[in-house]
Amino acid sequence: MLSFPLKLTIAIWVAVAIVAPAQALESALSLKDIYTRTVEQQVQPPPEDLQNYIDQMVVTLNSNNISKLPTQYILLVDRNPKVQISILFWLDQEGQYQFIGASPVSTGRSLGFEHFETPVGVYAHSLANLDYRAEGSKNSKGVRGYGIKGRRVFDFGWQKAKKGWGDKIIADMRLQMHATDPGLLESRLGTVQSKGCVRIPGTLNFLLDRYSVLDADYLQAVSEGKKFWVLDKNREDNPWAGRYMVVVDSGKEQKPEWAAYTPPASAVPASRKVVKAS
Repeated sequence: MLSFPLKLTIAIWVAVAIVAPAQALESALSLKDIYTRTVEQQVQPPPEDLQNYIDQMVVTLNSNNISKLPTQYILLVDRNPKVQISILFWLDQEGQYQFIGASPVSTGRSLGFEHFETPVGVYAHSLANLDYRAEGSKNSKGVRGYGIKGRRVFDFGWQKAKKGWGDKIIADMRLQMHATDPGLLESRLGTVQSKGCVRIPGTLNFLLDRYSVLDADYLQAVSEGKKFWVLDKNREDNPWAGRYMVVVDSGKEQKPEWAAYTPPASAVPASRKVVKAS
């Protein structure tokens, strides 16, 4: 059991970490260092796998008539049940994709009532579906499905996806990307868990939010005089902001060693009871 002074010290450190102003981005690649230092859950795909993901992402973008993009960040998600990761890339001025960071995620289960298989494709983070922030409230199972209060919920609108129950036909689901309960569910990242949304680490959620990584449309509107309550007041309006989340399935039949993220013992909840969230 932690002593009171130690508990107080930790509480103060956490509070400072939450309210501390963001380090200004000196360059697009400086986000890589920030990712390395601040995102608590990370995996390290080897160069060969990174290139395979880049190739698959380019094919997916081209098939959606998206090409010749200006320099920007793009978030790739591998929904493959054996992998379950996100990779943040920066598309540089020469059209090359630079690795920023990668983390375990949880996508939709293909079986289960009210569960959907997270659909593959390109999803724009646009003003057509405005984001909101987690209230931090718990559901009937005692789970904070969107994570702690204030975490951003990135909304990608209604999308077509395969149901995991009943007739298992293609139906409409609300595709979101969000944090999850840090005590009960975050330790399960890296495995298929969600109802169709993309669950990400809380510290990655914070980074995407604070540094406006996928906020190109929001920032353009702000430059035109519009205001959005959901935007972080301490954000860094970086000029390399992107707007796309690309979901692919690598087709891997075994979990790669590099994707086998193991959370620290302190992060694993004492109880492994079944809990449900979005």
